[in-house]
Amino acid sequence: MSGDLLSTAAFSSRLGAAAIAALLLLPNAAARADEDGISFWIPGFFGSLAAVPQQAPGWSVTTVYYHTSVSAGADVARAREIRIGGLPANLNVNVNASVNANVNLGLVAGTYTFATPVLGGQASATLLATYGSNSTSLAGSLVGTVTGPGGAVFPFSRFDTIDSSIIAFGDLIPQFALRWNAGVHNYMAYITGDIPVGAYQSTRLANLGLGHGAIDAGGGYTYFNPQTGHEFSAVLGFTYNFINTATQYQSGVDMHLDWGASQFLTKQWQVGLVGYLYQEIGCDSGSGDRVGCFQSRVVGVGPQVGYIFPVGDMQGYLNLKAYGEFANENRPAGWNVWLTFNLQPAAAPPPTSSRPRFTK
Repeated sequence: MSGDLLSTAAFSSRLGAAAIAALLLLPNAAARADEDGISFWIPGFFGSLAAVPQQAPGWSVTTVYYHTSVSAGADVARAREIRIGGLPANLNVNVNASVNANVNLGLVAGTYTFATPVLGGQASATLLATYGSNSTSLAGSLVGTVTGPGGAVFPFSRFDTIDSSIIAFGDLIPQFALRWNAGVHNYMAYITGDIPVGAYQSTRLANLGLGHGAIDAGGGYTYFNPQTGHEFSAVLGFTYNFINTATQYQSGVDMHLDWGASQFLTKQWQVGLVGYLYQEIGCDSGSGDRVGCFQSRVVGVGPQVGYIFPVGDMQGYLNLKAYGEFANENRPAGWNVWLTFNLQPAAAPPPTSSRPRFTK
């Protein structure tokens, strides 16, 4: 069984550079951290077998269907109102409002794994694109004062209901990764980023682009024992956000820890748990920052199941995982689920010996 499990793990890890990257491209869609509670990094980006080297060089393609439903209170609602121009600078206001978002995305990632080692490890490059819908609403009351000409202060109150929907392309996400294997221990390093070419308008509540560039880098570890099928992975990374030139707002540095634990029951079936911890460790800045440091946090955990099956002379892999979120701060929370499908050439059988056999 160990040989089958090893092949299974190597195949499943093909999601490392492709499907993993697919979880990145959900920035404004999920509306979760930093400016407006939105981050480049989507927790859950890395999962089980993230650091295991892939089975063979060449191309693989991964598609992902992603759905998320999240909501947030006054902190995020106020930040959203400021960004879209709903709150003027001279307004001192208390906000009793909420933001709700529902997002459906289809993602496609192409990954090329190089045959030539780089720094003794296996190198891979990925480019991911996405297309989908984002429906976001904001509703609540605003009560405060507004400063008029000459310094006069006037009471102010209103009730806002804003609905915004969009169907469009998102940003492009390139990624480069290196992976090393040492028995049951596997290691990885990666660098990725955001190319802000997706649909984005600073005055629109719902977007599918981030509105600014970002660079993210980190490293990870996977323990995998092919004899028992036990597996555990953890990846730690940090995001540097460039300034949003449309709003003159720069989000702080983000830290994220993704993990996954699973058990291969057979050479085809995998079950386990996944989780993440997300924490902004730097303060937001820029002339457009009118909400202060606005550091954000969220924690998530949930189940996963995977299945490997033949597709003609190819090999397919389906993975379903879901997260429930809690302990959020300055960031919406809710639940998210995605279904990943990976297709690649089936593993080649081991070569047979050309040495003649002799019998007595």
